Amino acid sequence: MTNFKRVLIAGLFALVASAGTTSLALAEGAFKPTGPVRIVVPFPPGGGTDAMSRILGEKLGAIWQQPVIVENRPGAQGNVGTAYALKTPPDGMTWVVAHQGVLAVNPFLYKKDLGFDVFQDMVPIGRATQQPFVLVANPKVPASTLKELEALAKAEPGKLSFGSSAAGPQLAVEMFKYTTGVDMLHVAYKGAGPAVIDVLAGNIDMLVANPTSIAQHVKSGKLKALVAFGSEPVSVLPGVATAPQAGYPMLGDIPEWYGFAVPAGTPEATVRKLNEDLNTALRDPVVARKLSELGLNASPTTPAEFANQIRRDNERWGKLIREAGVRMDG
Repeated sequence: MTNFKRVLIAGLFALVASAGTTSLALAEGAFKPTGPVRIVVPFPPGGGTDAMSRILGEKLGAIWQQPVIVENRPGAQGNVGTAYALKTPPDGMTWVVAHQGVLAVNPFLYKKDLGFDVFQDMVPIGRATQQPFVLVANPKVPASTLKELEALAKAEPGKLSFGSSAAGPQLAVEMFKYTTGVDMLHVAYKGAGPAVIDVLAGNIDMLVANPTSIAQHVKSGKLKALVAFGSEPVSVLPGVATAPQAGYPMLGDIPEWYGFAVPAGTPEATVRKLNEDLNTALRDPVVARKLSELGLNASPTTPAEFANQIRRDNERWGKLIREAGVRMDG
């Protein structure tokens, strides 16, 4: 990481830290929307980010007594919608889903300008959910466990294909490839919906995605789940082996996270109030249950805690991308 990037990170941390010290009285009066609030989802409808945003948007709308509009703006694995949202006025009225792949992976995979700088153009509000990626396969693939997949991939290098709709899911499998030495073809998609259609049809062999996108198809037997890239069981797929259970402990700490961010320049007191309202929504039992039913685990943080996670994952995935020579395929 360059010294310039470290300076930008330090500036981000200073901002969220100062937001955390704002008085509660000031924060309580910092954000009172008088019209619709937008949540920009930088992916198509039908995926985990979309479902999460709609569940939380409904609750936040009740808190604010104003409508919350979820706006899907897909493109370039999340870059297009993120860049669009971060160019809106810094008044708290437009949020963007802060997705792990967009913020912690895309900066290292895309050689061209993303349209935004993670550490200069945005301020984290907080994390919303954290859950493992799940690797699923079309039933025709002759492997039902990760060990069997490794053996199959080594016997037929470069033949098996896997899809992903964002850079984060791709990197979970890239980590598997890097640690085992297998060779598999990656196919990039603009959203989870099209990727699910193709793996169901057998156009690709496998798909790595969040539980929201694939749980119903695993339960119906149309797809088979090979592993959850995490150390905790998936709530909606309790029988699926975690990476450590499957014999791959090095793949047990690759959580996918979703959160929210606003454009740089948003007042500190506003960020504090947005975080409080987001966490109030996440701690609502009905909201937590709805998220859990989709395989998404409510996981509130402070703005500073979320900023630290973004920094850590930038360092982790940047190192993997450099050492494994991972490329952006879509």
